[in-house]
Amino acid sequence: MTSKTFGYMRVSTGHQTTDRQEDALVDAGVNVRDIYRDVISGAKFERVGLEELIGKLEEHDGERIRRGGVVRAGDTIIVASLDRLGRSLSQVIQTADELHAAGICLKTIKESIDYSTAIGKMLAGIFGSLAEYERSLMLERVADARAAAKARGTNTGRPSTLTEAQKRQIKALHAAGESVSALVETFGVSRRTVYRALDLGAPSAA
Repeated sequence: MTSKTFGYMRVSTGHQTTDRQEDALVDAGVNVRDIYRDVISGAKFERVGLEELIGKLEEHDGERIRRGGVVRAGDTIIVASLDRLGRSLSQVIQTADELHAAGICLKTIKESIDYSTAIGKMLAGIFGSLAEYERSLMLERVADARAAAKARGTNTGRPSTLTEAQKRQIKALHAAGESVSALVETFGVSRRTVYRALDLGAPSAA
């Protein structure tokens, strides 16, 4: 099968235009029909266009598995800039790492990153190390917070609700690749509570 090149672009609100990103992608050789896009507004970060392109990742028995997408191993995804892949460093690194692990080449126009080159592969390794470091820092903060709460006599069992700070921590850890099962253990809450914090609805019965 012949490899293909796809484009992806994202803006934060409907008031912004994707024209500049589209022009840059077309100039880079991407067919307009092969460009996927997202307009993301509000606090909930859903990348429907990107998920359609690369295949949505879902959790099953603690493992993250990929549902079929459009792009395949050997294909290339081009973005105008690296920050189009996510709102945070964790999201950007996680997405780039997933593409690299799936055999998909990522190229960025602004930063001139090409994962098919030796330098690009080196950057992929650096990004992966950064993601792991950030994840370890988050886990350390959570552990410190639980220890401090326990020292003050605060109940660290299974609370019925989470504080807003804890919800933000759960979202950040999940975005960094932490599984729901690990979050349940770390925060001492039920799977239903973690799913609510992640705005994923109720967990499946399977």
